Amino acid sequence: MSRTTPTTTWDDLVTSAMLGTDRRTPPDGAPAPGSQAPLALLDAAAVHTVRRRAGLRPSTARPRPDPAPRDDRRELPGPARRRLAALLADRVAPAGSAGRRGAAPDLTELLPQWLAAAEAHGYRAPASALPALLDAARARTDLRPLALRFAGPRGIWLAGHNAEWRFALRGTAAGTALPAPGDGPAVRRLWEEGLFAERVALLGSVRAHDPGAAVALLSETWRTERAEDRLMFLDSLRTGLSDADEPFLEQALSDRSRNVRATAAELLSALPGSALAGRMAARAAECVGLDRMAKVAAIAVEAPYACDAGMERDGVAPAPPSGRGERSWWLGRLVEAAPLAVWPERLGGRTPEEIVALPAADGWGDELHAAWCRAAVRQRDPHWARALLGVSSQPTARGPGASSLAERASLLGTLPAGERAEWVAGFVSAHGLSEAFQLLGVCPVPWAEPLGRAVVDALDIARDAGSYPWSFSGVMGLAERCLDPGEASRLELLTATPDEPEGASPGAGGYWSEAFRRLVSTLRLRAAMQAELSA
Repeated sequence: MSRTTPTTTWDDLVTSAMLGTDRRTPPDGAPAPGSQAPLALLDAAAVHTVRRRAGLRPSTARPRPDPAPRDDRRELPGPARRRLAALLADRVAPAGSAGRRGAAPDLTELLPQWLAAAEAHGYRAPASALPALLDAARARTDLRPLALRFAGPRGIWLAGHNAEWRFALRGTAAGTALPAPGDGPAVRRLWEEGLFAERVALLGSVRAHDPGAAVALLSETWRTERAEDRLMFLDSLRTGLSDADEPFLEQALSDRSRNVRATAAELLSALPGSALAGRMAARAAECVGLDRMAKVAAIAVEAPYACDAGMERDGVAPAPPSGRGERSWWLGRLVEAAPLAVWPERLGGRTPEEIVALPAADGWGDELHAAWCRAAVRQRDPHWARALLGVSSQPTARGPGASSLAERASLLGTLPAGERAEWVAGFVSAHGLSEAFQLLGVCPVPWAEPLGRAVVDALDIARDAGSYPWSFSGVMGLAERCLDPGEASRLELLTATPDEPEGASPGAGGYWSEAFRRLVSTLRLRAAMQAELSA
């Protein structure tokens, strides 16, 4: 074997190989150009490689990292652990799967449900699953909250040792064990010395334990915090919001940041007994009342002509969004921040249902109804929510108050879970599925029996009509995730390929059969997952 001299470098060998031994003088020690030159060049490269490896100096060992914190949650049962491994292995949909899906369950959509169930049972993630779990959270932002909570402190610790998983450290305590909320000195030390993410996590922990202590902690450093940090800290007070927070929030109305002032005003308006709510009630009452000149009962509206300093301090932005008139914008902001209890007294002792049914002069009805919808959601008032929702069978364009599906979805969120599902079931039965997707998303999982039955019946009607199954793929996907798994046996009849009626979409029957077979197999898989986690 030919040998290179110490003056030959790796770059010399690479250059000769790229240009060719006929055009480039071989390195020292290799034979002259000829038929053996290419082989000699490869021999020289092999020798150089051995020399480089043999002469490598060992690097200095780095200190061992601190051990991962303990995770005292329960260990996963064996079947559930194997199920998690399968779900994580199939977390990325195969290329070209955006079209026809076949009858197999979509495991990528079942992973979030499995993680939520595992968290509810109090299980911890197996150490061997943490890398795949963090990879899944990196690929899907919607999965991150569930995945990181399941990964727990060991997952956060592991994320600190891999740059690709650093996303897990944002908004967390970065692997630092939080002190007990009642440990005053430790809490104060971390609050004064910790990183921003650690302080956010600490404030949330203290708030959940003692809301008043969290406000006291925030008050101490409030004036020295950055505006964007003050906004995030203030937003954390939504949890456990009560009248005891009013003094702090009232002071925040004078904050130098407009966003902080607006958030403080929003929080105060969610407290009907606050001073801000009283001020807004007085302003709104000056603008809205009964029309004394009308022959039939009606609402008269005189919207504000200006946004004064007091209104601005209480969270009313002087400049409306693009496309909104100033007066209607100011009126809506006043009405949505006023306690809903002011309106029955102001409007002749009428109930919310009667108030919503009153006509409003000069076309102000839509603006009033939209503001009352926002107030009902903010103040979590189910009585007003029911009045604004009206009867589920009523056409959406002629509803009593909430005309848009977005408003109805928000109002439904204020109702008890059973009542919510019953209302949406009535809506689906009356209007079908074309407008129901947004409403179905606010119903708790698994769907209550009346709602599940209404959705399946509507899908069956669409199948019998020969409609395109792709038009209902979104609802079918929701059904796979939200139907009660116990419904699988009842749905077996729908897996048969139906006769295609005249005028039906070609091949629609086969696609419907495939979709229902996938629905049944998914429900059975969900039932198996629940049994494994309950073992």
